[in-house]
Amino acid sequence: MAQREQWGTRAGFVLAAVGSAVGLGNIWRFPYVAYENGGGAFFISYLFALLTAGIPILILEFGLGHKFRGSAPLTFAKINRKWEWLGWWQVLVCFFIAVYYVIIVAWAISYVAFSVSGAWGSDPGGFFFGSYLGLTDSPFDLGGLKTGILIPLIIAWGITFAALYGGVKGGIEKINRILMPTLFVLIILITVRGITLPGALDGLNYLFQPDFSKLLDFRIWTAAYGQVFFSLSICFAIMIAYSSYLPKKSDCVNNGFITGFLDSSFSLLAGIAVFGILGHMAYAQGVGLEEVVASGVGLAFVTIPTAISTLGSFAPIFGILFFLSLTFAGISSLISINEAAISSFMDKFNMARKKAVVIYVAVAATCSLIFATGAGLYILDILDYFVNNFGIVFAGLIQVILVGWFFNLKTIQEHVNQVSDFAVGSWWIICIKFVTPAVLGYMAIRNLVGTVSDGYDSYPLNALISFGWLAFGIVIIGGFLLASLKWKDERSLFKGVDK
Repeated sequence: MAQREQWGTRAGFVLAAVGSAVGLGNIWRFPYVAYENGGGAFFISYLFALLTAGIPILILEFGLGHKFRGSAPLTFAKINRKWEWLGWWQVLVCFFIAVYYVIIVAWAISYVAFSVSGAWGSDPGGFFFGSYLGLTDSPFDLGGLKTGILIPLIIAWGITFAALYGGVKGGIEKINRILMPTLFVLIILITVRGITLPGALDGLNYLFQPDFSKLLDFRIWTAAYGQVFFSLSICFAIMIAYSSYLPKKSDCVNNGFITGFLDSSFSLLAGIAVFGILGHMAYAQGVGLEEVVASGVGLAFVTIPTAISTLGSFAPIFGILFFLSLTFAGISSLISINEAAISSFMDKFNMARKKAVVIYVAVAATCSLIFATGAGLYILDILDYFVNNFGIVFAGLIQVILVGWFFNLKTIQEHVNQVSDFAVGSWWIICIKFVTPAVLGYMAIRNLVGTVSDGYDSYPLNALISFGWLAFGIVIIGGFLLASLKWKDERSLFKGVDK
C-alpha cells in the first residue's frame, strides 16, 4: 500500500481549500442573494450561518479527513463499514458537478478572448444564447456539438488534468499557489475600478442598505445558510479528501476559520465589484438598478458584458480581468471537485494516481460533451438544481445526523483540539448535533415538497425526470453499488487511524 501523499506546506493546503471554496458562486450568486434578502441586514444572518454551520462543518470535515486519513468513502468506512455508501454518494455528486461545472469554465475562457474585440456587440444576450451556445428549443433537441465551445472545454480539462496528474504537492498545491493570489489581485483591481465608475455608489447603496425588518423573515435565514453550504464546498467529499493529505501535526481549527473567512471576504469583494459595475450600468442607461440586476449565467455572460460595453476604451481590459477571475475561480474549484472523486477510486481500488487520473478524466470529459451541445444550458440548469438541492443537502443532512448522533463526536473534538492552537468547545458540538441538522432538514423537506408539487422552472416533467430525478437516483443507488464492491486492499480500512 503506497504512502499517502501530503501537502508541502500549511499555506499550500489553505490556498487549495480556499481555492475549492471560492468558485463561480462567490462572484455570480452571493451578490444577488445578499441584494434580494435585505442588503446589509443579510450580512448579519450570513455571519451567523457561517459561525454556526459553515465553519463548524469545515472543522468537522477537516477533523474526519485528518484523523482517518482517507477520502470520503474510506473515512466513512473506517468509522462504520455500513456508512461507506454515504462517501460514494458524495463522490458521485462531485462527478455530476464536475461534468457540467467545466463547461462554465470553458465559457469563461471563451469570453476572455471575446473581451478583446467586444464580440458580443450591442446584443450580449442574443450573442450568448444564439451565436455562441446555439441554444435549441428543448432539452431533448441537442442540435449537435458546438465547435466554439469544444476548444475552451479541451483547455479547461487540460489544465485540470495537468494539476491532478502532478499530484497533491506537485500539481494541486502548485497551481493553487499561482491561481489564488492572482485571483485576489484581479478581484481587487476590478473592485477598485468598479467603485470609481459614475453611478457605482448607487449600486453599493442597493447592496448594503440594510432592511432590518427582513431579519424577522425566516427566508432570509434559509438563504444565508444555503449560501454558506453551497459556497464552502462542504458535505460533498472535497474537504475530507483535502484534509486527509495534511501532515499529522496540522491545525484543523485555525484552518477551518481561515478558509471560512477568506471565502466570505472574497464574496464580499465580489459583491462590491459586481454592484459597482451594475450601478454604473444603470446610471449609463438611465434606469433603476432593479432593472439591470441579475444572477447566475445571465449576470456573468449577459449583464456584465452589457456593462463592460459602457466603459469605452477601458472595456477590453476590464472584460479580460473579469473573465480571467471567473476562469481562475472555476478552475481552482474544478480541480478540488475532481480530486475528491479520484482520491476515492485510488483508495478503493488501490490504484496509482496517474492511472486513476487518466481513466477518470477520460470518462468525465466524455460525459461533459453533452453540455457543449445546443441543449447544454437546459441540461446543466436542471442537473445543477437537483444536485445542489437534493444531492448535497440530503448528503449533508445524513452526514451530520450519523456523525453527530450515532458516532462519538467527542473523539473528533478531542482530535482537532490536540493538533490545534485553540480548542473548540461545547458550542461546536451543539452546532453539529442541533443547529445544522435542523436547518438542513428544513431545507431538504422544503425543496422536496416544492419540487414534487411545482416542478422546477418551466421545464416539462419528462425533462426533470430524465436529467434531474434520474441523476439523483444514480447518486443514491450508485453509492450503495460502489460500497458493495470489495476493497482491493482491506488493510487500508484499518491503517492510519490515530488512536
